[in-house]
Amino acid sequence: MNPTAQIIVLDAGGQYCHLIARKVRDLGVYAEVCASETPAAELSSAKGIVISGGPSSVYDPDSPTVDPAIFSLGVPVLGICYGQQLMALLLGGEVRKGVKGEYGLATLELDDAADPLFAGLAGTQQVWMSHRDVVGRVPEGFSVIGRTSTCAVAAMAAPARGFYSVQFHLEVVHTTRGKEYLANFAFRVCGCQKDWDVRHRAPMLEQEIRECVGTRNVFFFVSGGVDSSVAFALCTRALGADRVRGVYVDTGLMREGETDFVRRMGNLTVEHAEEQFLTALAGVTDPERKRHIIGEEFVRVQERIIESRRLLDENWILGQGTIYPDTIESGGTAKAALIKTHHNRVAGIQKLMAAGRIVEPLKSFYKDEVRAVGREISLAGELLDRHPFPGPGLAIRCLCSEFDAPLRPTAEGFIVPVHSVGVQGDSRTYAPVLAIDALDHARATELINAISGVNRVIAPVETRVPVGNMQVRACSLTAERLERLRKADGIVRRLTHETGYDHEVWQFPVILIPLGSAESPDSVVLRPVDSVDGMTAQSVLMKAELRERISTELLHVAGVAGVFYDLTHKPPGTIEWE
Repeated sequence: MNPTAQIIVLDAGGQYCHLIARKVRDLGVYAEVCASETPAAELSSAKGIVISGGPSSVYDPDSPTVDPAIFSLGVPVLGICYGQQLMALLLGGEVRKGVKGEYGLATLELDDAADPLFAGLAGTQQVWMSHRDVVGRVPEGFSVIGRTSTCAVAAMAAPARGFYSVQFHLEVVHTTRGKEYLANFAFRVCGCQKDWDVRHRAPMLEQEIRECVGTRNVFFFVSGGVDSSVAFALCTRALGADRVRGVYVDTGLMREGETDFVRRMGNLTVEHAEEQFLTALAGVTDPERKRHIIGEEFVRVQERIIESRRLLDENWILGQGTIYPDTIESGGTAKAALIKTHHNRVAGIQKLMAAGRIVEPLKSFYKDEVRAVGREISLAGELLDRHPFPGPGLAIRCLCSEFDAPLRPTAEGFIVPVHSVGVQGDSRTYAPVLAIDALDHARATELINAISGVNRVIAPVETRVPVGNMQVRACSLTAERLERLRKADGIVRRLTHETGYDHEVWQFPVILIPLGSAESPDSVVLRPVDSVDGMTAQSVLMKAELRERISTELLHVAGVAGVFYDLTHKPPGTIEWE
């Protein structure tokens, strides 16, 4: 059904590897992802090769590499991030280990060059960085085309050989001219012709569903979110309503009003399992363990429902709304680092996948693509325009702590010993949070890059007690804390909807952290972000009037000591805190 790939992306394990191929396809050129070690002979028919980023250092044992013969094929090659470093090393240059790394927004100075990739792009521009190592010496025949304040070789080129590379991620939306780089590479450097239509994907997906499912039926667990709802609708269209059954599981980890919203969708039944999930999570503080428990409990609920409805035989297959970021952040490709385990990638689900009893029609798509497919099949805007909400629900927005711990004062602010998940250089980090005294994005970004061992920066909006007098308190996931978070989340959703702010941001997680006083043990963190696909995101600051209005209401919630604002871009801080 698909044409022959004109552009091949070699997967060096980068979180954004698949995004490169997707962005090329958005240009109307069919592209595919292959393993980094794919023999050069198998790539000779391509018009261009891209080496992706990745979490490794080129000097690490068993770090990803490519067949050096690709540089003798006469095919243009573009290296991105780790791909630049690997290209430099294999062609005789040098790579230096980075000390601090560079994460998030950076300013690129690009020289005026006549070569087809960089021509017309000269000047100062915003790019997105996520790297530790840097090219120290370029290979013979290459010239340095671009640089940032902390990266002397941000772009290099050998136009006569068709070799180009950049240290920044040109595939992410926050590199403002990234699409132009990819278009130049595809059309001007590689001479590609348009052969791919990014519209009208529903018929192709429905055919793939029929081929995967065969004569079996599909049992779907629908969360009420965009992904599972679109996947459920696609399966229903492909197979017919009589072959697709849907159940919504109320885990006790849902937002205020969520179950009632899902009921209105129709064609679903509701299974109440609040006690089962909260019992399994009692006393648990580790975020990865929380995710694993939730995923495994989902499998148990699924098995119980399937058995009780006499569906536990070879005539059923489980449907999931998994999308590509879920897979890649769970370490779902050969070289990718585990960022966080998604509930639909735990061991029980993996067993079903190995047995061929899973259908995931959206597993290669990003959130914006899923919404486009939903519009194509005429799903309601009320559903498609909802902010993303994680499958594990409020459990991963309600942070816990194993120990009581004071804040550690530093010259820059306070180190808060609450560990959140981040991604630096395409690798997972669990690190403490830095609390500074002002809502200053530029300062937050500078401090994250300057201070090792910190991957997130917050600032107080309003607090009951001075930040320096707060401390982190030992706690786990309890019904009381979940209800506190549910009320806080409900306040934020109501006020942002009333003011229209929910349409100005891509997602607005509300986080509860165990930071406060004996009387009010928790604090709320506001996390509004701008994104397109969830792979990168930019923290955005709301207007002071709305911020203060939200903060005032939140401080009336029993047990809330303070309201903070997350100033961290992704990378290095993931959108969710766990």
